[in-house]
Amino acid sequence: MKFDEKLEEFESLGENHIGTSSDTPMRKDAFKLSNDEKIEIIKDDVRHIMETLGLDLTDDSLKGTPNRVAKMFVKEIFGGLDPKSKPNASTFDNKYKYGEMLVEKNITVYSTCEHHLLPIVGRAHVAYISNGTVVGLSKMNRIVDYYAKRPQVQERLTIQIVKELQEVLNTEDVACVIDAKHLCVNSRGIRDVDCSTVTSEFGGKFKDLETRREFLDYIKLDTTF
Repeated sequence: MKFDEKLEEFESLGENHIGTSSDTPMRKDAFKLSNDEKIEIIKDDVRHIMETLGLDLTDDSLKGTPNRVAKMFVKEIFGGLDPKSKPNASTFDNKYKYGEMLVEKNITVYSTCEHHLLPIVGRAHVAYISNGTVVGLSKMNRIVDYYAKRPQVQERLTIQIVKELQEVLNTEDVACVIDAKHLCVNSRGIRDVDCSTVTSEFGGKFKDLETRREFLDYIKLDTTF
């Protein structure tokens, strides 16, 4: 890509790559329509896009695509927009009196870039230090999955995971690192297939350099960032 083309792309993006808030931007009437109503509307929109591209929707391979895409948007890859999908992260007393950090590493992340609606694929590493309560290990995976299933920027996703676990566990001592590939970079634009993006959020004791280094040593990432 030539320099002037890169500059034009950058200027068109502007500051849109920076999230305006740790909350996902949602309209107040976001849940006025039922899921079935949303699917019907999106199905028509996808059909229109495909027809505009010149595709023949009478073909056996294509005729079901608008409905499949609509159902996928509402019930799968953007299912985390619906608060009803939020996992119930029950906590338990820390009866073992375990006082060191607990790390859940290599949690699979499947999300969608909100700028081009292309996949974000990677791993999340989450840790916390109990202040008297613990949460089931699978719930940490479910929290990551819930916030990933929406149009996202990786910075916001990282913060949302930490904030949710801080609320669930009633402690600031939570950390999250995400290392992911963005197909909006890997498959279009600059088309750099090897690069990935790393984001982090450290709360409470994880802001201490030694605690942070211990966490990063556990997940085998460079401790200099």
